[in-house]
Amino acid sequence: MDDLRPWVLTLMTFLPAAAGLVLIAVRSERAVRGVSLATMFLVLVLAGWTWAMYDVESAGMQFEQKAAWIAHLKIHYAMGVDGIALAMVVLTALLAPLCLLCSWHAVKDRVKGFFIAMLLLEGGMIGVFCAADLFLFYVFWEAMLIPMVLIIGIWGGPRRVYASVKFFIFTMAGSLLMFLGVLWCYFQAGTFSIPELQAALPNAHVSLHAQVLLFLAFGVAFAVKVPLFPFHTWLPDAHVEAPTAGSVILAGVLLKMGAYGFLRIAIPFFPQAAVHCAGWVVALSLVSIVFGALMSMAQSDIKKLIAYSSVSHMGFCMLGIFSFTTLGLQGGVMQMVNHGVSTGALFLLVGMVYDRTHKRGVDDFGGLARVTPVCATCFLVITLSSIGLPGLNGFVGEFLVLAGAFSVSKAWAAVAATGVVLGAMYMLKLYRDVFFGKVTAAKNEKLPDASGLEIATLAPLLALVVILGVVPRYVLERTEPAVRKIVQTVQNAKAQAHEHHR
Repeated sequence: MDDLRPWVLTLMTFLPAAAGLVLIAVRSERAVRGVSLATMFLVLVLAGWTWAMYDVESAGMQFEQKAAWIAHLKIHYAMGVDGIALAMVVLTALLAPLCLLCSWHAVKDRVKGFFIAMLLLEGGMIGVFCAADLFLFYVFWEAMLIPMVLIIGIWGGPRRVYASVKFFIFTMAGSLLMFLGVLWCYFQAGTFSIPELQAALPNAHVSLHAQVLLFLAFGVAFAVKVPLFPFHTWLPDAHVEAPTAGSVILAGVLLKMGAYGFLRIAIPFFPQAAVHCAGWVVALSLVSIVFGALMSMAQSDIKKLIAYSSVSHMGFCMLGIFSFTTLGLQGGVMQMVNHGVSTGALFLLVGMVYDRTHKRGVDDFGGLARVTPVCATCFLVITLSSIGLPGLNGFVGEFLVLAGAFSVSKAWAAVAATGVVLGAMYMLKLYRDVFFGKVTAAKNEKLPDASGLEIATLAPLLALVVILGVVPRYVLERTEPAVRKIVQTVQNAKAQAHEHHR
């Protein structure tokens, strides 16, 4: 099995893309479905093997593979993961096949195109997390955008074209700024290698003003993806119009790419600028937490409510990251995983109800706990996870973020804690309105409960909600060395700044 180590990341990245290209020539819809699901299941098995084989003591890259690509520009095909990247890869590998299962009966038009787009999307997302070369990272970052735009624009709701174009414009605008930053990094350090840039750029003799501009060039691209207030406006439209699988991937994985970009590139490359801008990023994170929660309370569309809750939850991730404490950063990464699990499950559940009724307004339901008890039970577990009930996964991330924020500023923790309270209010109100009271429409009395396929789709996420709440060390012990490395980089930058002022 040691022969597999240098190839496992490449296999996980390119198996879905290869399967997607092969399926173009396949006419049988049944074969398309079978090959797609089998490929994604194989990627999940490889991700599980990588998780099991990962050395929890190491802060550096593991499972590395490197080969010359465009030699005269020193661009390499370089892959590798640390604990943070590995957590995101496994999350992606888990959610992708669940998205296929939830679309098994829901997607009826252009089935082959949809399954191919999902395969290409999975490969692009895993590539972003595994890339150890900045040029390669940018290629995957851009390539992943195309299938996501197609999934929203072709298989989405009535305003799908508007939502997909808006998503595309926001992402491309940020990406162009990032491209300028990528070029500057190369001409400054003479390499695209992310580990080499992480070592060279913090010690390069670059003015703080220039560092701040470069941090912002990358930071805006990543903030659009998170999305941080005020770059969030594409998200509710994209979520509302996307098919269920698109919403699950958007919430579960794509938003994490923004936070991951800060952890892998923006902060390690320009730690002095990160420290200089931290106050502003924390302010935007706190605004995102409270604004997202207040907007969620005002929504009558269930998908839009969950979309705004994602703005609030990702604000927590960013607050933890920019507290620059080990506790806060661990909480931020844990919250990234937890949000992917919990909000992914929420969108799956909303999709189940929508497939039966073709409605998703809060006022369109009521009393479903009596009609669909299994669905109601699953929704309750995920709701309690989302609001941070102790013993479930959401509590661990929120507690660590608040503890990290409190150690830096009591005011930060106090403002963030209001987001927790508001989150409980809007999620419990949603649950009460949909599952209790009177059934609002006569046809809702005859709604079928969750099918065997739907229960099988939800089961892994329900299990993770409990497992990560009870034994979070499975994630935390793998991410801690990489987190401590980031904290040390920031502390060195602070020491340099202090020495410079003296």
